[in-house]
Amino acid sequence: MTTSNREFEINKTEQEWREELTQEQFCVLRQHATERPHTSPLDKHYADGTYQCAACGQPLFTSNTKFNSGSGWPSFFQPIEGAIATTVDKSLFMTRIEVHCSRCGGHLGHVFDDGPQPTGQRYCINGVALKFIAD
Repeated sequence: MTTSNREFEINKTEQEWREELTQEQFCVLRQHATERPHTSPLDKHYADGTYQCAACGQPLFTSNTKFNSGSGWPSFFQPIEGAIATTVDKSLFMTRIEVHCSRCGGHLGHVFDDGPQPTGQRYCINGVALKFIAD
């Protein structure tokens, strides 16, 4: 399944995305794949900075909202306002809330209601979909 990007600010063809992204990034960001848990160096990364969309560079999360969920993927309790969009994902015989970059439509991961306060949310994000920019 490929994300339709007609309603997003950044619109590129599948071929353009393939040329700009690594194979793994393309599979996750454009085809809704999931990277294997505990494989992203960003999972246990806690430096000060901003996590951006690897496809378009939009800032998505700040380091002060990151936490160790133990899930094997980078986790955050709150995105930057307006940075993400969500859709309902009914794959894998369950219903989940899928998280996308609001600028390019790239698939980032999912959000769950088992995170820490103050939001109680856990944005479980594929590390390959992120680029970290230090402060």
